[in-house]
Amino acid sequence: MTADSVRELLEAAGAEVMARSGRSEHYSAPREFSFEAKGIFPNGITLHIVARQFNYRDPWEASGRVNDLVDVQLLKDGQLTPLPKGFPFFQDTDEETGIDEPTLRQLISCVQTVNPKLYELQRITGDL
Repeated sequence: MTADSVRELLEAAGAEVMARSGRSEHYSAPREFSFEAKGIFPNGITLHIVARQFNYRDPWEASGRVNDLVDVQLLKDGQLTPLPKGFPFFQDTDEETGIDEPTLRQLISCVQTVNPKLYELQRITGDL
């Protein structure tokens, strides 16, 4: 995965996206992550996706350094939050770690369909 490929995934799901690269080919680069992207969906939920470091592969698997796992945080109204009950991700946690690309696609699809009124409903009923 790259900053551009994650940006495309988020934009295809209808999010407004900001992305930047971190560590470069030079070890003296100041940031400690490979890239990060933040996607804000129309429902007010934000995904903050960070590829912390490059994974090195043997020459027969892939060439050079790759990012195949990312960490994802879920924010609502600028604060970390879990998803309401009944969703396959972010249950009792505000971060999913070690997410590969197929799982990231599922996660994005899940978050884009969340109705923000569920937060209020589950807060009223005591489920959240």
